[in-house]
Amino acid sequence: METIAQIPKYNLNDEEEKKLILREYRSLLKVLKVKLKPGDKNLIRIAFEMAAEAHKTMRRKSGEPYILHPIAVAKICVEEIGLGVRSTICALLHDTVEDTDISLDDIKREFGEEISKIVDGLTKISNVIDVNASQQAENFKKILLTLTDDPRVILMKLADRLHNMRTLDSMKREKQLKIASETVYVYAPLAHRMGLYNIKTEMEDLAMKYMEPEIYKDIARKLSETKKERSRYINEFIKPIKEKIDKANLKGEIYGRPKSIHSIWNKMKKKGVDFEEVYDLFAIRAILDSPPAKEKEDCWKVYSMITDEYTPSPERLRDWLSNPKSNGYEALHTTVMGPQGRWVEVQIRTKRMNEIAEKGLAAHWKYKEGTTDESRFDKWFQQIREVISNQETDGIDFLQDFKTSFLAEEIYVYTPKGDVKMLPVGSTALDFAFAIHSAIGVKTIGAKVNHKLVPISHKLHSGDQVEIITSNKQKASEDWLTFVVTSKAKGRIRDALKEEKREVADEGKYTLQRKLEGVGVPMSQHNIDELVHWYKLGSNLDLFYQVAIKNIDLKDLKEFNVHGDKIEAPKPVKIQTEKPEYVPQPGKKETELVIFGESSDKIVYNLANCCKPIPGDDVFGFVTTGKGLTIHRTNCPNATKLLSNYGHRVVKTKWAKNKEISFLTGIKIIGMDDVGVVNKITMLISGDLKINISALTIEAKEGLFKGNIRLFVHDKEELDNLVQQLLNLPGIESVERYDMEDIPS
Repeated sequence: METIAQIPKYNLNDEEEKKLILREYRSLLKVLKVKLKPGDKNLIRIAFEMAAEAHKTMRRKSGEPYILHPIAVAKICVEEIGLGVRSTICALLHDTVEDTDISLDDIKREFGEEISKIVDGLTKISNVIDVNASQQAENFKKILLTLTDDPRVILMKLADRLHNMRTLDSMKREKQLKIASETVYVYAPLAHRMGLYNIKTEMEDLAMKYMEPEIYKDIARKLSETKKERSRYINEFIKPIKEKIDKANLKGEIYGRPKSIHSIWNKMKKKGVDFEEVYDLFAIRAILDSPPAKEKEDCWKVYSMITDEYTPSPERLRDWLSNPKSNGYEALHTTVMGPQGRWVEVQIRTKRMNEIAEKGLAAHWKYKEGTTDESRFDKWFQQIREVISNQETDGIDFLQDFKTSFLAEEIYVYTPKGDVKMLPVGSTALDFAFAIHSAIGVKTIGAKVNHKLVPISHKLHSGDQVEIITSNKQKASEDWLTFVVTSKAKGRIRDALKEEKREVADEGKYTLQRKLEGVGVPMSQHNIDELVHWYKLGSNLDLFYQVAIKNIDLKDLKEFNVHGDKIEAPKPVKIQTEKPEYVPQPGKKETELVIFGESSDKIVYNLANCCKPIPGDDVFGFVTTGKGLTIHRTNCPNATKLLSNYGHRVVKTKWAKNKEISFLTGIKIIGMDDVGVVNKITMLISGDLKINISALTIEAKEGLFKGNIRLFVHDKEELDNLVQQLLNLPGIESVERYDMEDIPS
């Protein structure tokens, strides 16, 4: 779904626009050429004319004719995902039912049941991740229900999202942040799970372009500067292997490709290194043209050739030939020590495997035609159906569970009889018990992993053989939710706890009834609601339960006003809210200013503890229940979740100039342990730059020192200047701002 603007900003006249639309339409037909059967062209023409007519008065935010969006989505479906004619028709019509006068019945009449069903699926989920969090999660359930019904819906939704990401420039900044966040939060992992690796990578890169623009530009520039040197190295690496492949009469190609900006950035963060220290900026890929019967054998032959030439890292061998991933991915990955002592990742696969790696689900179907085996995809869909059918799950929990359960990499675990179960990485023995059967899960007291006794929280690894030990006396416990990771386990544990809670709550219900009758009112829904609201609980059940376990003794009932048969809660006393997170200097003004939107409203706010923003940081405002406005950095670890889950609470924010307030931040310094180093640092900070130090700790070990400094700065400019000046001191190796909540207390 695309945001629509009715005001054209495009500088083309009608004639030029028509030519542009026709050119795009012909280019779509060109990529479809090989898939067209007699009569298909006519159907596509009808769909195109129907969509063009329906959208004719509409414009995209950039001002271009709206119809260009459905054409582009259809092209992505065909060219990059490998879908066919029916999907093209659906993609052309995907926004018509929601945004125009065309109805599902019109589509059904013209194109039949199947196409109208897919368009209906796309319409249902077009507003996904919007309005509010629970609404978003309900919509997300709809996506997944449709996905298990006809996976083409989700593939088209991914194409729609990819095109919106590619054309995000014309959107407002807060809209860019919201769309980029939800893309990286849900759509990119979903693309990965569907096996669409290229689309997943592009989505992550584009999201980073808007969420971390400076870092993105910096890495892109450095990649471009090192391109020549990289090409030279790749050629040197490939040459001896290419000769061996040719000598063995194997057909295929071997080449190098750069890693994505997003994955390089992840590596830099994970290992705490600079761009220059990330060795695997590229991966070598060997794609073999082998007949189906010889695929495995040929891949292992090439592996042998590579490891004869270069020394492999034994723990970095990944064999997805014997055990493909659930998204259909098959390949051999190894990391070897190449020339100049550099580690190089090599991926070995056949043409068929490569098509599945790039086109995912669509290619998987293509190769599956005519076979009857139940694929891993079908199993995956079956698991999703099971979880979605558990309607009790709260919206946000559902989305979180879905991400951890289905969008994670998986491990393969065996039952005592040798049956294999597929579970997400990080799964425990208890997850495994619930994967076998819910009735087994709730009675689990322990497990034997590879014949050794382990607790139920024991984390499993691929290849483990697990035997579950149960007892009829065992009951589900609240702390189980802290270590299980699968949706099925979480859902069933919550159900069991709810059931138990209901039994206890019945006692509380009876107590409450007596207390209410004691003050002369019946136990009506109005009176229960008043109490639920007064005690700030989530439901009637919570109230009855809290009464039963004596957390609430109902003494407050005496303070309630009684009107006939109704009670009314007394007005609450105003509670002192938390103070903002900045630290004012004595005698200075009490509030820092923030400007919202185009107006100059001056508002008091809190600074988020999770990322400690300071003026000059790229930030957004988030309306927090009970606390008012909280300011977060856009690269805060919680930003993605907040922006994608609660987009409606995000407020556009920028700093006003105010040099009178100081903000608490922290830096860590690493350098050579030298006499007087502490003095040099404190002299520079307090003496030369006149910056207040709140706390300072220095640890020296084996010739190196590590320093942690908490200090008050006015803005990011002042902090950046301090970092630069510290780096100029002799013997200082690195100076970094403390990330998020790591600021030592």
